Amino acid sequence: MTTINLPLDGKIVPYTLTGTPIELKKRDAKAFPRIAFAAAHVVADPLADNDPWLTPAIDWERTLAFRHRLWDLGLGVAEAMDTAQRGMGLGWPDARDLIRRALGEAAGRKDALIACGAGTDHLTPGPDVTVDTILKAYEEQIETVEAAGGRIILMASRALAVAAKGPDDYIRVYDRILRQVREPVIIHWLGEMFDPALEGYWGNGDHLKAMSTCLEVIEAHADKVDGIKISLLSKEKEVAMRRQLPKAVRMYTGDDFNYAELIAGDQEGHSDALLGIFDAIAPAASAALDALGRKGNREFFDLLEPTVPLSRHIFKAPTRFYKTGVVFLAYLNGLQDHFVMVGGQQSTRSLTHLAELFRLADKARVLADPELATARMKQVLAVHGVH
Repeated sequence: MTTINLPLDGKIVPYTLTGTPIELKKRDAKAFPRIAFAAAHVVADPLADNDPWLTPAIDWERTLAFRHRLWDLGLGVAEAMDTAQRGMGLGWPDARDLIRRALGEAAGRKDALIACGAGTDHLTPGPDVTVDTILKAYEEQIETVEAAGGRIILMASRALAVAAKGPDDYIRVYDRILRQVREPVIIHWLGEMFDPALEGYWGNGDHLKAMSTCLEVIEAHADKVDGIKISLLSKEKEVAMRRQLPKAVRMYTGDDFNYAELIAGDQEGHSDALLGIFDAIAPAASAALDALGRKGNREFFDLLEPTVPLSRHIFKAPTRFYKTGVVFLAYLNGLQDHFVMVGGQQSTRSLTHLAELFRLADKARVLADPELATARMKQVLAVHGVH
């Protein structure tokens, strides 16, 4: 067994790995009983001569190869979402390039499920940004995605959160946009724990009252809404909304704290998935969905439940820094050769946080090669003066 010295409670203590890696196996999404999107991260280019906080530099080869890995596992790709640091290091020009490149890769496969984020992040919220300005911004990004042959994930708008005077402004915006889209969209309600700028979305700081406005929009345009992804980290709120959706509209869980039980569902329904954590635990998610498709509910939970403590750690407050944990796992698993992020975001979590992530990833069996992961963890420790 492999042992490594890791920081814990202000001390350096030995940790012995025990996890047996989950087998990496190609699967077909059609065999899964749930639709499952992984919101995919971007791989930074560590050799670019740029200003990391100001100018993104992307390793396109590794970024696109990672999407093929997700498709090989039977997972869909939710492209250019917050996991890709959209609006948090990745601006619209690079997101637009990412969307076009990813859709081009998907077009070369028969099994590639992909949907792309369209929002208003090229606007800077302020007093001069009106509802009409926001509508035009949404239309610009939607046109870009549709022109490239993509499906839409309708992202929440920071600008709308500032400009809206109340629920009626949200209804006006979503009513006009949903009337225009070519195909049914996935609406994304991203909570303030993921992005503080979105507090009070749908015109109310009370999530249940906000939910009523969102449901009103969905019911009025059920033919143009494939589903809604809510990221409120509350299974109770998700289930409450799920039970009120029109029959043909899906609930895509965005709850990175409770996804296992929400995907499994109950007698009254279940959630499909659109999750950032599925980027980090893709082999476990794929194997678990395969088990669920074979009616292996116990196997489903045996595979997925151990990943929940890991996910809760990665998404702990400040939740918006979860991308650091996602990319760190990609580094540990050999999916990229460095722990460098767009915007220098690798600095948002402490060494102690990363050490606990390593332990939990081992227990969840998502370290693909424990010896490689240990060697890379030691390199990160050494940079921080721990040998």
